[in-house]
Order: sequence, then C-alpha cells, then structure tokens
Amino acid sequence: MLKKIKLHLEQRLSFLKGKKLLLATSGGLDSMVMLHVFQQLGYEIAIAHCNFQLRGLESFGDQSFIQEYAQEYQIPIYVTQFDTTAFAKDYKLSTQVAARELRYNWFYELLGTENYDYILTAHHADDNLETFLINLSRGTGLDGLTGIPEQNNEIIRPFLTVSREDILAFAKENNINWREDSSNASDKYLRNKIRHDLVPLLKELNPHFMEAFSKTQTYLQDAAGMVEDASIMVYQQVVTQDEDLIYIDLKQLLRLPNYQSYLYQWLKEFGFTAWEDIYDLVESVSGKQIFSSLFRLLKDRDQLILSPIEREDEEDYYEIQRETTDVNVPLKLSICKVDSISNPSNTSIFVDEDLLQFPLVLQKWNEGDIFQPFGMNGKSKKVSKLFKDEKLSLVEKESVWILWSGETIVWVIGLRQDERFKVLATTKNILKIQLQ
Repeated sequence: MLKKIKLHLEQRLSFLKGKKLLLATSGGLDSMVMLHVFQQLGYEIAIAHCNFQLRGLESFGDQSFIQEYAQEYQIPIYVTQFDTTAFAKDYKLSTQVAARELRYNWFYELLGTENYDYILTAHHADDNLETFLINLSRGTGLDGLTGIPEQNNEIIRPFLTVSREDILAFAKENNINWREDSSNASDKYLRNKIRHDLVPLLKELNPHFMEAFSKTQTYLQDAAGMVEDASIMVYQQVVTQDEDLIYIDLKQLLRLPNYQSYLYQWLKEFGFTAWEDIYDLVESVSGKQIFSSLFRLLKDRDQLILSPIEREDEEDYYEIQRETTDVNVPLKLSICKVDSISNPSNTSIFVDEDLLQFPLVLQKWNEGDIFQPFGMNGKSKKVSKLFKDEKLSLVEKESVWILWSGETIVWVIGLRQDERFKVLATTKNILKIQLQ
C-alpha cells in the first residue's frame, strides 16, 4: 500500500511535496495509518486533533494517546476540545453535522494562524462508497453521486484510492497502534448500518465491487463535468447579473427542453430545497417568491430575480448634516455647491439649498409616500405609482431610497427629483447632489 500511495501522491498530488501539512488525526485506524505513511515518506507534517467530548473518558483517552505519539516521534501537535453537544443544541444541528462544522472551522483557523498549507484527512474508498449510498438512499442529484472530492480548497484526502481492508492490513503488517471508537460499533447512525450490513453484502455479491464502484464514480464525475460546462454556457445566454442581483430570463429559459435541470444547477448553491415550488414559480403569477435562509427568488413578469435577503438589523434612517459632502452609507452620494446647473439626470440633481431643512434624511420608501415630480407643474403623485410607471420589480422597489427635507421629499433617488426644490432664476445657493 505504501508504494501505491507514494505513486498516487507523485502523479496526482505532487504539489504537496515541500508544503507544511496538518494531518487530521483522531487516533483511529485510518488516521494513524495516514500519519505513519506521511512520516515514512518524509513529508513536513503536524497533527491536528479534535476532542469532541462525546464519549466521556474515551474521548480524553484518544487525546492522550495521540499526544503521547506526537511526543514520542517529536511531531508538532495542535489539540482542541469542543462542547459539541451544546453547539449542536444552540444551532439546532445534528451531532454529526455540529462536529463537522466545528472541526473544519478549526482546521481553517489553524491554516491561517500557524501558516500551514493544507489539511489532510484519512477518508478512504469505503467512506466514499458509504457517502454514495447515504445520498442515494435519501434522494440526490448528480453531485451527490460523484463522491467525496479528493481536494476541496485546502482540504486534501490522499487515501480515497485505498480500501478499509488495505488500511487494516497495512496497520497489522507495520505494527501500528490505534484507538477503537466505540460509536463505530453502534447501528444508531445510518452510516454504521450501511458499513456493517450493506457494504459487506455488496462485496460478497461481487468480490471486485470496489474496483467496479471506482470506475462508476469516474464516469459520474466525467458526466458532472459535462453538465457543469453546459450549465455555464447556457447561463451566459439566459442569466444577467447586476451587483448582487441575478436575473433569469424566462422566455429564454423556457426554450430549453430541460430548463428545470438548469435552474437546479444555478440555484443549488443558494440554499434552496423546495425544488418543486421553484419549478412552479416559473409559471406562477408575478410577485410570487420563494425563500432560502439567505436568499429570495422572485417571479417578476418575464424573469426570476435572485437577491440576498436584507438583514433585519439594517438601519433604514440616516441623517445628512449641512456640512456633509460625501455620504457612503447606505448608498454613495456626493454633495457640493455649484454656480450653475448642467445636465441634470436621474442620478444627478440640482436643488435650491435655501429651501432645504437640515439635517436631510435618507429613508426607504413607504407605501403612502407622495411627492411632486419635477416637470409636472406641481401635480402630486404617489411614489408607488412612479414605480409602476417605471416597471420596477419588487426587488428594485425595495432598494429605492428617498431623500427628505423635513416632511417633504427632495428626491426619489435614482428616479425623479421633486419639483418644490428646483433651481429658479432667483436661486442664490445651488447644491448638486449626485448618486455615485
């Protein structure tokens, strides 16, 4: 096995040579064999050990075991302890998900603070198979069948080509000690049921099952690559982006024979799970919307608009003092005195400073807001009617800010100035307010 891993490292992971590597080491069979292999191959390594405090004294026994090993072989070691149960309860996570979140967050923290290049974990071929079967049993897309990635940013899994049997045989041949995790013997978790009952049966039915599975995974990964390429090509034709908003052209989308698959590819990273509702949204009435934890998908006439959900703690009231020349929050405005007006527009207005009541106020619009649009000779109009005339989407409406002077609107920013503050021949002090 050592020769097999060495060859794999040289062919697929040659960039690890000469790098500082942190080996995620639990003290169990897989991680102890990985530790031994990288010692034997002469890599620059250190140990990262997490004590999740889930198995009482056994967890602290694992910690002591790996600390003694590190001291014996003079390997740098980093150890942390987590109150995993409390973390899972606070964030309403399963114990396994909580442990994974804690573990990887700490790994990335170590990479930054201790100047290591990569974290190595001891996931192997059987782990890959178990993950495949778990995803298959729950229902999954193509991504869920392509297996555990060998590299995920700075996380490297160099053992994915070797089986649990290979690792066990290597450990026995080389007299490697390890700690047994008692939770691995329990069928409480789905992964353990698959490991103890289903996988041995598959291997019994086909002695070469792991080789066949490896080939299947390769084919699936190739297919996933083709899907990704096609998704990107179609995305460029159907989707446009404007800062943090994404617009999906429904006329273009509905010309595609498998438009649902494209929607899934484009939206899966945004936390959506109600896929049937999303597919129904395409044919629904304008104004209907679907939410994930951080994003909103809105049907607006002939398009879908994806936007971040506003934070509840975001301020919606800002004052502008008379001496202010630059505003940076919640949007960028420049304010300066000028001698004359030139090229007023929706993004640049000129007002009579002497008519303004300071401090000016920036606020989000409200349904009942009324103003007198510039050029309408004093006729009043609801801001909501302006939005309708301009055919603004719900997302665009929500992003509009109003500049107020006392109880009077000065500017529906980016859309229309109010008539009452316009510059006349008698105006002595002119202010130019520009949206950057």
